Amino acid sequence: MGTLGFFRRSNGFFRRKNRTKTYPFDCFQSRALSDSRIIGSDGTVLPVLIVGAGPVGLALSILLTKLGMGRELVIMVGIKCSVLEKNKAFSKHPQAHFINNRSMEVDIPVFRKLDGLAEEIERSQPPVELWRKFIYCTSLTGSILGSVDHMQPQDFEKVVSPVSVAHFSQYKIVGLLLKQLEKLNFNVCTAEDLEGHQNGFLKGKGILMGNECMSINATNQCMHVTATYLKEGKQMERNIRCNILVGTDGAGSTVRKLAGIDLRGEKDLQKLVSVHFLSRDLGDYLLNERPGMLFFIFNTEAIGVLVAHDLKQGEFVLQIPFYPPQQNLEDFSPEICKKLIFKLVGRELSNVDVIDIKPWVMHAEVAEKYVCCDNRIILAGDAAHRFPPAGGFGMNTGIQDAHNLAWKIASVVQGLAPSSILHTYETERKPIAIFNTALSVKNFKAAMAVPSALGLDPVVANSVHQIINEAVGPILPSVIQRAMLDGIFKIGRAQLSDSLLNESNPLGSLRLAKLRRIFEEGKSLQLQFPAEDLGFRYLQGALVSDSDPEVGAPEAPTGRRRDYVPSADPGSRLPHMNIRVLSTSSSGEIISTLDLVCGDKIEFLLIIAPLEDSYHLARAAFKVAEDFRVSTRVCVMWPAGTLNEVHIRSKAALAPWENYIDVMEVKRSSDSISWWSICQITEKGAILVRPDDHIAWRVKSGVTENPDMEMKKAFSAVLGSKASQC
Repeated sequence: MGTLGFFRRSNGFFRRKNRTKTYPFDCFQSRALSDSRIIGSDGTVLPVLIVGAGPVGLALSILLTKLGMGRELVIMVGIKCSVLEKNKAFSKHPQAHFINNRSMEVDIPVFRKLDGLAEEIERSQPPVELWRKFIYCTSLTGSILGSVDHMQPQDFEKVVSPVSVAHFSQYKIVGLLLKQLEKLNFNVCTAEDLEGHQNGFLKGKGILMGNECMSINATNQCMHVTATYLKEGKQMERNIRCNILVGTDGAGSTVRKLAGIDLRGEKDLQKLVSVHFLSRDLGDYLLNERPGMLFFIFNTEAIGVLVAHDLKQGEFVLQIPFYPPQQNLEDFSPEICKKLIFKLVGRELSNVDVIDIKPWVMHAEVAEKYVCCDNRIILAGDAAHRFPPAGGFGMNTGIQDAHNLAWKIASVVQGLAPSSILHTYETERKPIAIFNTALSVKNFKAAMAVPSALGLDPVVANSVHQIINEAVGPILPSVIQRAMLDGIFKIGRAQLSDSLLNESNPLGSLRLAKLRRIFEEGKSLQLQFPAEDLGFRYLQGALVSDSDPEVGAPEAPTGRRRDYVPSADPGSRLPHMNIRVLSTSSSGEIISTLDLVCGDKIEFLLIIAPLEDSYHLARAAFKVAEDFRVSTRVCVMWPAGTLNEVHIRSKAALAPWENYIDVMEVKRSSDSISWWSICQITEKGAILVRPDDHIAWRVKSGVTENPDMEMKKAFSAVLGSKASQC
């Protein structure tokens, strides 16, 4: 069945409630394998089962499938994995839409060398001129209160990253990921047609739709996952056995609940209704008159935030505050939503097609644990963390979770590392999620500064709603409660009347001046955070930590844009610099330092300068890597202006090992700093890079004694194991 045929226009209100029973993890109930309803219990054990076919689950399946395909020491066909998805079809609700630099970079070792996913996103997204601004207005055709341009000149120069940020709806990303999986021979099937692909699913490379994870039973041998599905109106069960179970099943993760893992943080920050609609009329108007990504609309009749996913296609999502139980879902029927849209636009539209209406609740929480059950159950993406959508950290953090996790799972499956390496996933990624939670909350509060300046304090609105619920809710009929709430909010929106909100009115003038200061000082909602997106650092984990890890502790989030400063400290992402290949058949090709990291196998990268001591270190790295049974590639970084023939020197210095590459710095100008200055170390230093582009070990000014021992310590610390004695 064709992959894209599984997309649908779905209404999330009416989906069947999950009837999952939660068990303490040491009390999982076992299921009788002899039950005649159980299908697929044929003894096959999947190395990895991923529950949840969103962007994170699909990205992880691609990363795992690719890893091992290019390994020289053992013939492999990638890490066998399959994906379980409870929905029968992929939703076309746009959801997340901003892809930051780091997530685009994650594509480099996987998609850029395969079919250029990052480039395809850049080609397919709307032109940046159509989405670089946030616009604040009284209506889409009315007065503009202010606008914020979130793109700066350096964002287009690709100095700190080889790719740019992107504005691309989540369902479109899912579509591109599915195309990549099809090329990797993945089959997408439903419960009805599994029989034709059963071996493919149970042996890896399958996405099974319409199957919901209902129970997990951990034994000493493997994990038993029971999934339910409907067949001819009857609920059936299927048992799947796996060695590692990864929950990427979203904010309401069943895997997380079954594992008994709690979330910690702030709940119920805000309730909203998300209205997905199409309107070419509105798209054409905004395209010509006031293009932007987000429109914050405040008037006496309605308040809402419009996300312009694609102005040319006329695709939008409207976010509206929601106050249950006084308000209910029937208050947001398609016809009522159309009227709300007209109020926010400022006029009626010739065409509005309401596709989908979904309620959702904003949380700021992180799972207490990411890994449990002897490192066999793992959470990633929204299953592990739930952020406010302020700054686009949700999907981006999840994709980076998958990037961190994939090579570690592959190392365990291939026998290169003990299962304890999977715990370093939690050690590294959980602090990042906690930080991103704080940053997104800070950014969310910055977003609330604008309505507060206009006399519409959201905190007051939420407090009034809480008082109604707690004080009069148990006494007064719901109709009266609703009338009270509507009346109070109507009085609040009156602050936005033209007679009050103008320069001639003293109060209005004061509020407009305060609003201008918020925009001028960068205190409103921000879109880009380069220092956090590219500069996050793992202080402990699968790396050789600094002696004082607190030196690298991140600053408290400010909620404002800060520039990224490259660093080669352990745990940091490898800095980007354009380089020219000096040897092999690719001689003369200009690539990024990030392109040196291989996505087809577990391979470490050692970057050195062409110095004798550094060549000694490289030979030690090759020898020690062989003992650890992992691949290592050496990059010899030559200064700008080096002649192409110099790679002959590396060949002699590194013989008999041949997995090396000579490259030359490509400087943007004559006064640009060198690679080693970018890394803040001397050319006598060296950098060991992990398969996920993060620095595992570095020495600032050379290893003067026993390079073999230094490399053994590094690989042992990263892989969590000792070298092979055979």
